[in-house]
Amino acid sequence: MTETTPNHTQTVNGWAARDPSGKITPFVFKRRRNGAEDVTIKILYCGMCHTDLHNARNDWGLTTYPVVPGHEITGIIINVGNNVTEFKLGDKVGVGCLAASCLKCEMCQANEENYCDDIQLTYGGIYWDGSITYGGYSTMIVSHKRFVVKMPDNLPLDAAAPLLCAGITMFSPMKQNGMLDQPGKWLGIVGLGGLGHIGVKLGKAFGLHVTVISTSSSKEDEARRRLGADDFIISTNIDQMEAARKSLDFILDTVSAQHPLGPLLELLKVGGTLVLVGVAEKPLPLPSFPLLFARRKVVGSLIGGMKETQEMMDLCGKHNITCDIETVKPEGINEAMERLAKNDVRYRFVIDIASSSSNGVH
Repeated sequence: MTETTPNHTQTVNGWAARDPSGKITPFVFKRRRNGAEDVTIKILYCGMCHTDLHNARNDWGLTTYPVVPGHEITGIIINVGNNVTEFKLGDKVGVGCLAASCLKCEMCQANEENYCDDIQLTYGGIYWDGSITYGGYSTMIVSHKRFVVKMPDNLPLDAAAPLLCAGITMFSPMKQNGMLDQPGKWLGIVGLGGLGHIGVKLGKAFGLHVTVISTSSSKEDEARRRLGADDFIISTNIDQMEAARKSLDFILDTVSAQHPLGPLLELLKVGGTLVLVGVAEKPLPLPSFPLLFARRKVVGSLIGGMKETQEMMDLCGKHNITCDIETVKPEGINEAMERLAKNDVRYRFVIDIASSSSNGVH
């Protein structure tokens, strides 16, 4: 493992955390030369995911410093390798959570690179050449063609950027569990944040009856009027939860904080499925009775493979689905991080990389 190799000859301006304080400061580093199967992308926008915050602060004990976060990257191709036929100069493209995989295993052959045992992430990973990967809080990135997504012409690159993480995180379990081709089925979305609001939009686009489940009654108007949810349940309201018992076919649970699964399972019909996409820091207690007495299932899901990610992006283009965002300049990253820690954003911060007036970050 090394920060660079002799092949890393391109100087890049970026923004990195250097220690567990998580403070982001300017960071100049090297990226590899564009290889035969690579494309070089001028980064225009990068979404700010909760994962960025956790990694910057080493909340999971896995961070290697310095860390350049960012895995919701959109931009323009400025260099194309000799063996690349899928992309051309000037193409609008995106890079999500994946930088590399083995390309040989059963999962990679099935276009499910996200479940490869040798998966390497866009930042904090170890690339094929042994170098550390740096993410999208930077002005340019070099990516292997397999891990690049074509962006629909009709979607703005800023509001579409979070689809590369939040979008595929919600789309993949919907597809894998048969939600995309069963209009009229009832879907529950637990949590109305960066993931949840995209889940509502996707659910409505595919003809599902969407119920938002939240601890916050203040989000009901937003869920119903602006996002188009059909129903809203306050999860701490016993009467509302009882009234909705056995009403849902599927539930996508986006919540990463500790919360009981039993009451959510009771909302599912016989044979219903609860999909966990939030990353809880501690194991969640799983009661057996709600599973046994109604043949319910609890499954997990992690982003999606590259073919599925392209499918998601194309469908978002078709249905004009984007994320609700607040753009920030690089100089405002730290303030945005503090607000992100408090969930004070509706619903995703996106860094306008090209807008930096200086190399300073405050």
